[in-house]
Amino acid sequence: MNLFAEWLEADGLGGFASGTVGGERTRRYHALLLAATTPPTGRMVLVSGLEAWVKTARGRYAISSQRYQPGTVFPDGAQRVESFSIDPWPRWIYRLEDGTRIEQQLFAVHGSPTVALRWRLVSPAVGSVPLAVRPLLSGRNYHHLHHENPVFRFDAAVVGEQVAWQPYPGVPRVVSHANGSYSHDPEWYRNFIYLQERERGLDSDEDLASPGLFRWDLAQGDAIWILSTELPPAGAAISAAARYAAFERAERDRRSRLVTPLDAAADAYLVTGRHGKTIVAGYPWFTDWGRDTFIAMRGLTLALGRLDDARQILLTWSSTVSEGMLPNRFPDQGDAPEYNSVDASLWFIIATGEFLAACRTRAYPLEAADRTRLLTAIGSILSGYRHGTRYGIRLDGDGLLACGGPGTQLTWMDVKIGDRAITPRVGKPVEIQALWLNALAIAESLEIPYVPAPQDTDHSPIPGRWQDDFDRGLAAFRSRFWNEARGMLFDVVDVDHQWGVVDGSARPNQILAVGGLPQALLEPDQASAVVAAVEKHLWTALGLRTLAPGEPGYALHYRGGPRERDSAYHQGTVWPWLAGPFVEAWLRVRGGTAAARDEARQRFVAPLVAQLQQAGLGHLSEIADAEPPHTPRGCPFQAWSLGELIRLDRVVLSDGSPGD
Repeated sequence: MNLFAEWLEADGLGGFASGTVGGERTRRYHALLLAATTPPTGRMVLVSGLEAWVKTARGRYAISSQRYQPGTVFPDGAQRVESFSIDPWPRWIYRLEDGTRIEQQLFAVHGSPTVALRWRLVSPAVGSVPLAVRPLLSGRNYHHLHHENPVFRFDAAVVGEQVAWQPYPGVPRVVSHANGSYSHDPEWYRNFIYLQERERGLDSDEDLASPGLFRWDLAQGDAIWILSTELPPAGAAISAAARYAAFERAERDRRSRLVTPLDAAADAYLVTGRHGKTIVAGYPWFTDWGRDTFIAMRGLTLALGRLDDARQILLTWSSTVSEGMLPNRFPDQGDAPEYNSVDASLWFIIATGEFLAACRTRAYPLEAADRTRLLTAIGSILSGYRHGTRYGIRLDGDGLLACGGPGTQLTWMDVKIGDRAITPRVGKPVEIQALWLNALAIAESLEIPYVPAPQDTDHSPIPGRWQDDFDRGLAAFRSRFWNEARGMLFDVVDVDHQWGVVDGSARPNQILAVGGLPQALLEPDQASAVVAAVEKHLWTALGLRTLAPGEPGYALHYRGGPRERDSAYHQGTVWPWLAGPFVEAWLRVRGGTAAARDEARQRFVAPLVAQLQQAGLGHLSEIADAEPPHTPRGCPFQAWSLGELIRLDRVVLSDGSPGD
C-alpha cells in the first residue's frame, strides 16, 4: 500500500477535500475543507487537517500523522493503516497494536461546501474507547501558506452540537456539527513541512491553529463530525447523526448511479460555477480552462452519455465568444476572461460537433434555441479566424491558419518564463491546421452560414464556401507539412511568419492529423508513417512525450524549481491525454478491426488503467517524466487525462454506442 498515494473528494462546486492514504499532508492543497467562494474559483483552505488519537485499555494510539521541520513524522498513525479504499468514498481501517480495529470514512457532500466524517469500531473492545480529534485551521488562499500571527481568532460560538469559528474577517466561517463534546483549548501547531512543495522548489512550511478538542466514546456509538461553511437550515432541529445519515443516503444514491469507477472519477470534474456548468481542468490547483474543458468533455460527458451536462457546458462557454475567440481561462480573482489561446475556440467546435451528432444518434431533445446558440458561436469563431483576430490569428493565402507573434504562446504548449515563450510555435502549427480543417468540415456539415469578410461587396451568406476553404487548406496541408526526410510532419511551417521556414522537431502534435479528431487528413501511406514515427520516438506507457529523445532541448525529467520545471513542461515530459489521439490514430491505420482494438487495449490502454491506482487514486496525472520509470508529476487529478482514457474505453475501442 502506497501511503503517499493521494485521494480526492470534490463537492461539485470547485471545492474539495484531499490528502494521502497515510494521512500526512504533503501539499499545501491537502485539506479536509477547501471551499470555492466564487465557484469554481476563489478557493480557500479552511480546515487543513486533524490530529486524532484513540485510547483503549492497552494504551493511547494515534490515527493521524504529521510531518514537521526538519523532517520529523509525529504522531505515527500511518503505521496503523491496515487498509484503504476509495469506493464509494475514502475509507480507512486502522489496526491498533492491541487488535482493536477502527474505521474512518470521509465524503464531500455534492453541491455544498461540506465534508462529513465518521469513525466507528470495527472489532469489539473491552471498556470505553475514547476518540479525541483536534481540527487544524488556517483560513487562507489555497495557493498560499499560513503562519502564526496575533490576528487569528480562536473564538468559538457554541450552540448545542454546533461550533463555529471565524478565523479572519472576510474569510468563510467554519461550522462544525458533531455528536461529541467540545472543549475550547487554543493551540498553535508550528513548522509543518509539505514534501511535495519542497520538491517543487516552493515555500513548504506552515503553522496551523487548533481552537479546541472534540471527544467521543466509540464504545457508545459512532463518532460523527460534519465540517461546512454553512449552518443547517434555519429552524431545523436536526442532530449531527441524523444529518450525517441524510447526507450519506443522498450520496450513496447519487454515487450508485455512477456505474463504474471511471464514471465516478469523471463526476469530480463537472462543477456548477459562477458562469454556469463547466469542467475543472484538474485538482488540486487548476480551475476551469477553455482548452482543457473542450478536450476533456468528450470523454467526461459525451462518452458517458451525459448529454445534458455537455449541453450546459457548451452553452455556458458559447456566450463568451469575443472577436471569434473563446477565453482560455477565467482567473482566480476577478471576472475578466483571458483570450490568449488559438485552439480553445477550435476545440469548442469539435466538441459541439460531436455533441450535436450524439443528440441525433441518442434522440436527445435539444431545443431549437440552444442549437441556434451553438451554431451561431461556431459561425462567429470561424468568421473571426478567417477574417483575422487577436494575436495575428488569421487565414493566410495558402488556406492555412497563421497565429502568434513575439512573446506569445497560443497553443497548448504554452509555458512562458518571464517574457520568453519556451515553445513559441509562431507561424502555422500542425495541430492548429488539423483543428481548423476539422472545424471547417463540421461547419459545412451543419450548414452554418458562411459570412464574407467586411470588405467584400456581397455580404450575403455563400453556400458551400466552408467546403471550398477546407479543400484549399487540405491541399496546402498535405503538400506543405510533409517532412519527406523524416517520414513525419513538420511541427510548424512558416516559422515566425517567414515563408518556407520549418520546424522539423519530432513532437506529438502531428498525431492530431490522423487521430483524436473526427476527420483524418493524410493519405494512408503518410498516415501510417506518422503513426509509426510517433510510436517509435514518443510513445511511453503513460502517453506521448512532447519531444523526442535526442532532439535539442530534450528534458529527461520534470523536477526542480519553477524555472526548471517550466523549461521541461513541453520538452519531453509525457502527457497522458495524448494517448487518446495516438491510440485512435494507431487503430485507424489498421482499419479499426476487432483484433486491432484488442491489441490496443492490451498494449496501450492497460498501462494507463494500471496507473489509476498509483498517484491520484482512481484518476490519471497531468504529466510524467520522459524517461523510465515515468514517474507521475504535476497535477495528480487531471480532467483531460481521464477524459481521453474514458473516450478510448467507451468510444474509440468500443463496438457499442457512447454511453452504453
